[in-house]
Amino acid sequence: MTLEQGVGAALVLLFLADIFLTVLYARAGTGLLAPLWTRVIWAALRAGASLFGRRRGPALSFVGPVIVVSLIGFWAFGLTLGAALVIRPELGTTIRPASGDTPTDLVTAMLVAGNSLSIVGGGDYAPHSTATRLLFLVNSLIGASVLSLVLSYLVQVYSGLRERNALALTIDLMTDGTGDAAVMLARLMPGGDSGNATSELGNLIAPLTATKEAHHFYPLLFYFRINDARYAVSRFGFVLLDLVTLIDTVLDQDRYATLIASSPVASLRRGTTLLLETLDAHFPTRGGREGRPEAIWAMRQSIVAAIRTLEESGIAVHHDGVDDYVSRRQAWDALTCRVAPAMGYTMIEIDRRSSAVQSLVKTI
Repeated sequence: MTLEQGVGAALVLLFLADIFLTVLYARAGTGLLAPLWTRVIWAALRAGASLFGRRRGPALSFVGPVIVVSLIGFWAFGLTLGAALVIRPELGTTIRPASGDTPTDLVTAMLVAGNSLSIVGGGDYAPHSTATRLLFLVNSLIGASVLSLVLSYLVQVYSGLRERNALALTIDLMTDGTGDAAVMLARLMPGGDSGNATSELGNLIAPLTATKEAHHFYPLLFYFRINDARYAVSRFGFVLLDLVTLIDTVLDQDRYATLIASSPVASLRRGTTLLLETLDAHFPTRGGREGRPEAIWAMRQSIVAAIRTLEESGIAVHHDGVDDYVSRRQAWDALTCRVAPAMGYTMIEIDRRSSAVQSLVKTI
């Protein structure tokens, strides 16, 4: 084996290891080349989308599918190039066409490699030794295996995307389309009756954990951005964390003790936090508004508006929980403020109650 063939074999093994870690091992951040490649493509496409001005959001919605296509092309090119480096020294000797001269350039080697990765003995070039016949056989097995694995992986990615969108839409419908956790809580407790709230919240746990694991198993999901903000992970994550914080801090502790201490409330809090932490740890998120005085003021105005909404719905609240709400919210607000801008959303689209309050203040 020549040095060139050794480099080619190492390149094939490198790309196979990357495909194995990305598709079969399936853990966020474990790929060798895929995470770096997707981040580079994401950064380039995000920068390009800024040229569309007001149409930037719709332009970003194409990023996910483009990254999928580019990653498949990246893997295909890497495997083809590696196989071509192994094949090129054999051109004209043990690998040659049925008739005519045999070019020995790299492009011809890549053509032969591409054919051997797809069909045994495909094309005009054929192996004429035991070693090269085995090489063509191994290449065809690699090509067929990678193709089937990638197709299965894509099915799972789009299945996870559908489940994520279904969860996001469910939560948005529970807020009556407002994106306000206070409205959602008021709908869950009509007239102050919390009898069905625990079971309704419990129904969200399974799809939430499935969404969290989908992002952990299929990192490409992060790059699928829906132009409508109601489908944003940061949006429904914000609503759920806001909801459980309202339950913990402003509901009457005696009347609603069972709901406050229930397993669904604790599970939604922890599950949503884990989902946002996964995105924040493994993807290119950006700094948020945490600790800023205007953010603290907005939180206080937001909880006052939430308490008013709950009282108007007949829910017993206590007004001493404002400081507790602000303190607890600061612990998770930073997560949503980092994840949302990374996907091209503004906090005005995510924190709908604070946005509505600030709009009202400006009009007064």
